[in-house]
Amino acid sequence: MKDMGKLHYCLGVNIKTMDGVLQMGQEQYIHKILHKYKLQDCKPVSTPMDVNVKLVKDDGYSKAVDPVKYQSMVGSFIYAAIATRPNIAHAVGTLAKFNSSPNEAHPTAVNRVFRYLKGTVKLHLQYEASDKGMEGYSNADWAADSHDRRSTSGNVFVMSNGAISWASQKQPTVALSPAEAEYIALCLATQESVWLRQLSKDLQINCSSPTTINEDNQGTITKSKNPVLHKRTKHIDIKAGLQSILRMSQMCTHFVNIVID
Repeated sequence: MKDMGKLHYCLGVNIKTMDGVLQMGQEQYIHKILHKYKLQDCKPVSTPMDVNVKLVKDDGYSKAVDPVKYQSMVGSFIYAAIATRPNIAHAVGTLAKFNSSPNEAHPTAVNRVFRYLKGTVKLHLQYEASDKGMEGYSNADWAADSHDRRSTSGNVFVMSNGAISWASQKQPTVALSPAEAEYIALCLATQESVWLRQLSKDLQINCSSPTTINEDNQGTITKSKNPVLHKRTKHIDIKAGLQSILRMSQMCTHFVNIVID
């Protein structure tokens, strides 16, 4: 072993420290994948996905494309989405759904993510010394998938003024209402909160104060404060097989504050 000084670059992640501030980005990695697919001169855009375009498995007229190249391009996003770019996590999850049989519309959406990364190549996560505890945000996109009508759960947790954990994933079952979709998403966020609190304790970080999870659905907030499976909500437990929803919601009353965003 040898001392090589301060850490500046590790596994595709650029690391910079200065005056109690830690910055993590992937500028070099993004330039690398842009050159790999010959998109270094593409025109930047301000969003990773076009809100006016709904991707489907088969639109009836688009021809099939090479799945190997498509999978490779989507795969190149995954490391960035996991390491330092939570802002493309939802886009990557959406594009990955078409890995088995992509058509002409899907590479266009992939190229848009590349164009977004080109315009935001210098974005980074920044952490600062702070006494503020961990805070989470939970949301769900109800019945967004036009193929199976399953919702997408999303959550992010912030600590030291920077994101430390984030997720965007399809729910296991079809939610019958926005409140149900948000309730399942909140359950997943609460589970992540429990794990992060335990990890913090292992790292000897003080976790005595409650963890706030911000949620904007009034029905979900009400259910979380009174997690009794009455006739209007017991189907969630039966249909989804998510007994943990009840258990985790009960745990919320002990150390997690559910507040309105």
